Amino acid sequence: MTAETAFAEPHPDKDGWLGDFSRGPAVFAVFKVGVEAGGHPFGPPEYRIECNDGAGPREICRFVDEPDPVPEWRGTWVGDEWCDWILKRARELIAHPQNT
Repeated sequence: MTAETAFAEPHPDKDGWLGDFSRGPAVFAVFKVGVEAGGHPFGPPEYRIECNDGAGPREICRFVDEPDPVPEWRGTWVGDEWCDWILKRARELIAHPQNT
């Protein structure tokens, strides 16, 4: 599975897609959340992580770019052993996006 098939038409100018990475059968995509998607215009940048493990993409985490961010994990991802690894890879994409 590739990013092209894992997520519906990622377009950096339209939906804030920064890039993706994979582990096992799961493909993760990182998006910068804009005001039109619930982000606050005067707050720190907010990011969303989606996962597609074959059942279609779904949001698994949101976090803001602050010194001590508290990620909000969704569903079965709360407390998952991959969470730290996923956040590390997401921060790498934020620093060096694939969409440039």
